[in-house]
Amino acid sequence: MLEIKNLYANYGAIEALHGVSLYVDQGEMVALLGANGAGKSTTLMSIMRLPPPEAPLIKQGSIFFNQVNLLNVPPHVVVAEHGIALVPEGRRIFGNLTVFENLTIATYARKDKNQIALDYDAVFDLFPRLNDRKKQRADTLSGGEQQMLAMGRAFMCGASFILLDEPSMGLAPFLMQELFKALKQLNENGVTIFVVEQNANIALKYAHRAYVMETGRIVLEGKSHELVNNPEIRKAYLGA
Repeated sequence: MLEIKNLYANYGAIEALHGVSLYVDQGEMVALLGANGAGKSTTLMSIMRLPPPEAPLIKQGSIFFNQVNLLNVPPHVVVAEHGIALVPEGRRIFGNLTVFENLTIATYARKDKNQIALDYDAVFDLFPRLNDRKKQRADTLSGGEQQMLAMGRAFMCGASFILLDEPSMGLAPFLMQELFKALKQLNENGVTIFVVEQNANIALKYAHRAYVMETGRIVLEGKSHELVNNPEIRKAYLGA
């Protein structure tokens, strides 16, 4: 579904990605692990084709999604026509709008009215708290509820492929578990998921496979159960 090959990307004179190659098959949940500054968010922004300075300038390589080279595709087309949505780090919800208005804004490019109605129901089934608070301003929600809203908004884009950037950041452990259980349910319902995460414990618990990134390079990859038992991963990321 997604295939990145030999990707090099720069912020000005600073090279952020050094020949990154990875893939995500349809129906998978795949994690990208690594420390701050490793290049994980840069990889997501490159996929979404966000323009500089927020995203890097790609110098070499390719990003194919369902056999279409995204390097030639503007960001709004990535979302509207290719069905890729990003849940950004920090959530970036519209605090002055209600929960329902935040979800509705994500449907602006969709024409499948009947499916939109079903997707509202799906979001509220997945996150009952959002249903209870749908008329409430988003900036009055707790951090966990705001993350649920950011995930629901991505789904309401009509996305079949969702990218998430540090979804567990700043959340209590029980909320992390709740969010990743929701991701698992989304995945089981047919949404392909690529998640950037520093918390390797929870990412490897729910993802099918994972990549480990250091200083703009992929240094390890494998099935989650293999990486959990890898001594290097246990020492660096799992506190063992």
